[in-house]
Amino acid sequence: MLHDAGLDPQPEFSDALVAGALLGAGLPGEAEHHLWQAGLSYHLDGIAESHLREAEALAPGHAAVLIGLYRFYFYKGRLAEALEIATRCLAKAAHDSGLPPDWRDVSAGDAAFGRYESVLPRFFLFSLKGYAYLQMRLGRTDEGQRAVLKLLELDPSDKIGAKVLLGVLERMGQDDD
Repeated sequence: MLHDAGLDPQPEFSDALVAGALLGAGLPGEAEHHLWQAGLSYHLDGIAESHLREAEALAPGHAAVLIGLYRFYFYKGRLAEALEIATRCLAKAAHDSGLPPDWRDVSAGDAAFGRYESVLPRFFLFSLKGYAYLQMRLGRTDEGQRAVLKLLELDPSDKIGAKVLLGVLERMGQDDD
């Protein structure tokens, strides 16, 4: 149902975040090389994943590497692994933004979530959106719903599109007429 709704949290990770200089800062050249090689060899799963793991070894916990891993696992349909990376992204975004380590404890006043130029809070929101989406895809709708409701609490103007996920949750179990 989620695929049918046209939901895809990936563009936010690549377009809005990787382009941000803050998230790419400090990435060693060799790690960047491995990320490029992973992209070029995407169709060769083992080789692409090997390059991603090399990048991770060179720059453990770097946002660009985590996003590369997330995208790889997501598009290869390895959703449990994508969820693990989304969880790591959430932890990194919380730490780097000075937010509570558990997303459930984050409040709207903890960061400038509504400001487009606030890269780290946006990274947190997009990570939480990916987390929510993957929970839903993996059949953990209660956890997905909690994450979606937290997104709407933190981003009441819904700049990142959490209401779409909420709409899918509300339609689950209903006949599509």
